[in-house]
Amino acid sequence: MKDMTDTRLADQLCFSIYNVNRLFAKYYQKALEPYHLTYTQYIVLLALWQQDCKTLSDLAKELDLASNTLTPLLKRLESAGWLTRCRAENDQRQLTIQLTEKGREQKAAVENCLEKCNEQAGISTDQYYRMLEDNKYLMDGLKNYLEQTTQETV
Repeated sequence: MKDMTDTRLADQLCFSIYNVNRLFAKYYQKALEPYHLTYTQYIVLLALWQQDCKTLSDLAKELDLASNTLTPLLKRLESAGWLTRCRAENDQRQLTIQLTEKGREQKAAVENCLEKCNEQAGISTDQYYRMLEDNKYLMDGLKNYLEQTTQETV
């Protein structure tokens, strides 16, 4: 069994995840190319496919993105016909984001495309969900650690 204090780069979980993150960026760039979507645009659509019609602030919070990062991205998605941005009638300060017909209709096509890409990458549905669970476990552990160490320094 390997020692977790091994300092070889190839045996570092953080380096492995760093490389997977870079590969995911390339993977999504290639997979989403037929739809002219970036990964970040895709996750905006995912959030709206899960629940349509969200405020800019709710969407920014859900995606953990600053509104000044999200705004130009939403403008490009609106220009491409995926969504609309409109001011709420009762509060002009509130910007609401909503899928267009194209945005709703393309959901299945995008999902099918990504499913085929997963198959081509050799990732079965079972493997996908097992890795997702492992990743959630890792994220929770890291968040707990950061929360604890932040509280200790206060």
